[in-house]
Amino acid sequence: MKTIEFLFDFGSPATYLAHTQLPRLAADTGATVQYVPMLLGGVFKASGNQSPITIPAKGRWMFQDLARFARRYGVPFTFNPHFPINTLTLMRGAAGLQMRQPDNFMRYVDLVFRALWVEPVNLGDPAVLASTLSAAGFEPATFLALVGDAEVKARLLALTEAAVARGVFGAPSFFVGDELFFGQDRLDFVREAALG
Repeated sequence: MKTIEFLFDFGSPATYLAHTQLPRLAADTGATVQYVPMLLGGVFKASGNQSPITIPAKGRWMFQDLARFARRYGVPFTFNPHFPINTLTLMRGAAGLQMRQPDNFMRYVDLVFRALWVEPVNLGDPAVLASTLSAAGFEPATFLALVGDAEVKARLLALTEAAVARGVFGAPSFFVGDELFFGQDRLDFVREAALG
């Protein structure tokens, strides 16, 4: 049984689309999917990459293309008018829950992706984040303590640095063994590698 490592940051709409397809990909290939949080801003800085949105024509095209993929996949997708959102707190939350409360990790991942790319709300606003977490049964004060924990901060930094060291330059990125795949539109190659 192979493992598909899914290196993600909530701030990437393409990563949300990939997330929606991973359960079927795992079922079809028998592979295990391992979610690996990373901070996309840190990856961009270290790799010299930048968001496609920084090029206006590419940004306009990208969101049209993402809408096409959402229709193909049959999943909801709404461009978040608050994009880009600083995801540092959100990604520390992912790293922290994966470390300390693994049973709540995927529930949190689903919640945040949905809030950003379906509803869509401004999770960069602390009050909106707190109400979103509270409505889903997470205690905001406990969450704030978690994301402020030095070990959690160090964990996200280490995961981000490790991703860059492996050649990651954006999100979503996938590894099957040592082979890197970039982009939700490369899931067919991920599937082949997982079956191979």
